[in-house]
Amino acid sequence: MTDSHNGGFSPGPAGPGDGAPPLLMLSGIGKRFGGVRALGDASLTLTAGSVHVLLGENGAGKSTLINIIAGTFGPDAGSYCLDGQAVRGLTPHRARQAGISAVFQEFSLAPNLTVEENLFLGRERHRLGVLDRRAMRARAQAVLDDLGFDISPRQRTGDLSRAHQQMVEIAKALMDPVKVLILDEPTASLTEAETERLFALVDRLRAEGVGIIYVSHRLREIIRLADRITVLRDGCTITSIDAAGVTEDGLVELMTGRRMDALYPQIPHDPGAALLELSGLTLANRTVEDVSLIARAGEITGIAGLVGCGKSEVIRAVYGLETLNGGEIRLKGQPYRPSGPARALAAGVCYFPSDRVAEGLALGRPIRENASMAALDRQKGVVRRGQERSFIKATMDRLRLRPANIERAVGTLSGGNRQKVMLARGLTRPTQVFLFDEPTVGIDVGAKAEVYDFLRDLVRDGAAVVLVSSDLPEVLHLSNRLYVMHRGHIAAELTGADITEAQVLACFFQEDAA
Repeated sequence: MTDSHNGGFSPGPAGPGDGAPPLLMLSGIGKRFGGVRALGDASLTLTAGSVHVLLGENGAGKSTLINIIAGTFGPDAGSYCLDGQAVRGLTPHRARQAGISAVFQEFSLAPNLTVEENLFLGRERHRLGVLDRRAMRARAQAVLDDLGFDISPRQRTGDLSRAHQQMVEIAKALMDPVKVLILDEPTASLTEAETERLFALVDRLRAEGVGIIYVSHRLREIIRLADRITVLRDGCTITSIDAAGVTEDGLVELMTGRRMDALYPQIPHDPGAALLELSGLTLANRTVEDVSLIARAGEITGIAGLVGCGKSEVIRAVYGLETLNGGEIRLKGQPYRPSGPARALAAGVCYFPSDRVAEGLALGRPIRENASMAALDRQKGVVRRGQERSFIKATMDRLRLRPANIERAVGTLSGGNRQKVMLARGLTRPTQVFLFDEPTVGIDVGAKAEVYDFLRDLVRDGAAVVLVSSDLPEVLHLSNRLYVMHRGHIAAELTGADITEAQVLACFFQEDAA
């Protein structure tokens, strides 16, 4: 790899299996936030030229541990060594200077700045006391080209897709010399092709001696990439093992103590009236054309497809977030013209976006306010805080929020608990149609099982659930009726025994293979 890619870092000769001294070693790390213990006894050893996967359920302490490694905050107990030297008083700036770069799940980009301005934010280059924009643009372009990212440095970051913003975050992490790279759910927003390109990049960095800490809930990519796996549970390291020979079933048992075949609940199938009907739905931007589907009470209607096929846009249109160009929507048998979320909620439709941070939650506000905001229009006059508190507390207890403190800011929660706060909104008012867009993205296996139980309970109570998911096993196991989308159109409607992986994959690639 050229210096333009990895900041001129010259890796050492040692690889993960040749007895090299640890690049990074954390032992007995503890951390508290107020009265909440985030880490109790966490340890991790990373060698140069290896990919070390950090595995655990949401709330296990993974985010706290990688933030300590990146210098976001310091540990309360334990030791931290880099290249055999004790580390104290680390800050994000000092961590970057030491060769530690992190790509977190939540982006830290300034949307109004260009790509190159984001890449050089806090490390601008000057010439004769003036910003050297030409040098910065050339450097930014060289890094993006070497990574294989088709992005212009002059593009406004806020105009990029989430996948391209993810690429900018990765490029930003590799602008300086890198010894330790932290990747936190890096494929959550990427297409299959982009994911493969990221895997190739990880392989290149590993071969050059970079130590990579990789956080993911996607079991297949863990098996594909990991040299070693450390499992956290309740803030403590449970085990650290070589990844050779590990299976998906084995990973699930390590993390949760349960077998993978117990992950998906039995969904009762007692279909009733059609609560949502789409006929010839076409959007103004043509991402969806001539889509027709039915979602009945008492069943889960799945929508599957590759990233960019239009599946998310379908349910966003029902909720009034996309502009229609044609077609008809019927709710409970009556014509319905979406005009925005307020009308959809009033009509008994609730939507759960895939991007919890950008569209779903107010991170600085407490759980109580986030969970109750969908029902504020039902309040007459002043909100009765005591009633609100008791109702939301009961709702969050039902969803098994951990820890059960509804006054905590949502931004302090793990991904799985943030998702539970969003789910609570659907229980704060009468709702018959639930629209889920990637409901388990970025959450662990245990939290997924709880979301699946939630979907089962909704169906059992007679709701119509529409599930949009890029997780193929998820839609295959949960859907009573499954629509497969391809390039903005419905490619197939599958029910019963026809809902198979082979049938769905054939629809995914039907035109490409022709």
